Amino acid sequence: MHGNVIVGQSGGPTSVINSSLVGVYKTAKDRGAKKVYGMLHGIKGLLDRQYVDLSEHIKSDLDIDLLKRTPSSFLGSCRFKLPEIKEGKEVYDKIFEILTELDIEAFFYIGGNDSMDTIKKLSDYAILISSDIKFMGVPKTIDNDLACTDHTPGFGSAAKYIAAATKEIIRDGLVYDYPVITILEIMGRNAGWLTAATALSKGEDCEGVDMIFLPEVAFDIDKFMAKIKGLNKNGKSMVIAVSEGIKVADGRYVFELTDHVEFVDAFGHKQLQGSAKFLADKISNELGVKTRAIELSTLQRCASHMTSRVDITEAFQVGGAAVKAAFEGDTGKVVVLERVSEDPYICTTDTQDVHKIANVEKKVPLEWITENGTFVSEDLIHYIRPLIQAELSPVMVDGLPRHLRLDL
Repeated sequence: MHGNVIVGQSGGPTSVINSSLVGVYKTAKDRGAKKVYGMLHGIKGLLDRQYVDLSEHIKSDLDIDLLKRTPSSFLGSCRFKLPEIKEGKEVYDKIFEILTELDIEAFFYIGGNDSMDTIKKLSDYAILISSDIKFMGVPKTIDNDLACTDHTPGFGSAAKYIAAATKEIIRDGLVYDYPVITILEIMGRNAGWLTAATALSKGEDCEGVDMIFLPEVAFDIDKFMAKIKGLNKNGKSMVIAVSEGIKVADGRYVFELTDHVEFVDAFGHKQLQGSAKFLADKISNELGVKTRAIELSTLQRCASHMTSRVDITEAFQVGGAAVKAAFEGDTGKVVVLERVSEDPYICTTDTQDVHKIANVEKKVPLEWITENGTFVSEDLIHYIRPLIQAELSPVMVDGLPRHLRLDL
């Protein structure tokens, strides 16, 4: 490949998304790309002709090391839904006009389900107009809900942070001589992978969480309260993990059972927030015990001080694999991870048709959830554990992690 390439980031950030960006940048340069452009704020920024030459901002090996360790999206992000091709031809014509002006031969988009929708539409339009530009998806999401891949970069580090934070929350709740019931709300939208990571907190030094509720199983508030009342008889403190996306039998999210301000993004996703507070208030009112509602919220996305070395390494690998595939002629594909060995843990990369992945949610298999719906199986714990292993220490300056910032 002798032309230029362009890369963007989209959707929610992670602690390792920039490692994938480095994987794209470094591999493209090593394989002969003249310039590697970065879209500012994803496809939305590209439409406004906002982009940078990454070589002007990544100038040394130290910058590369810092960027790999820098959380959030270095290039900025967006939640912008491209129109259907039949309805928005002028939008696609403008995108391809810009890509042609920049002499782009390959387009890489780092993101989750919605980002893969962008790759699907752009690669379909390229075929429609007989464009030779290659379009490749690079997986990223802490939610771990992309189809056709064993797991997604970003998930392992978020799971590591959640498990560690859960252990600390459990220790905190046990200091008093009276019971405290803590409801811990975890991200993940309609998939319970991240919430399941709280089960890793249990060990010889920790009691672990008392119950775990995932969105794959309908949430019964009456049964929940009955279990709480039963457990509360022993007078001990409890920590209960719930997914932000838990729903009652009629399909409503639990947080929708109380007053809330509803925000819906361009892809029709509601902002999920408030289930822990609703349940903590209900327990407090009905049982008269002290409760706490804890939302890890954005803390779990970008805790780069708790990055998994396995995760950050795989994030770099999928970025490089996407470049390799595009340079060899692939388009309309997404890089996926395939677990080929459990002990020792080994994962390799492959590619899958983006049409099998875009807009498809991978959920926790029901057989990995206990029959009563209040915990997860050992199989699920065994699946997650290899992904949180080892650490990549931050570069510390004056007692704090140093990050690479895009100065414009």
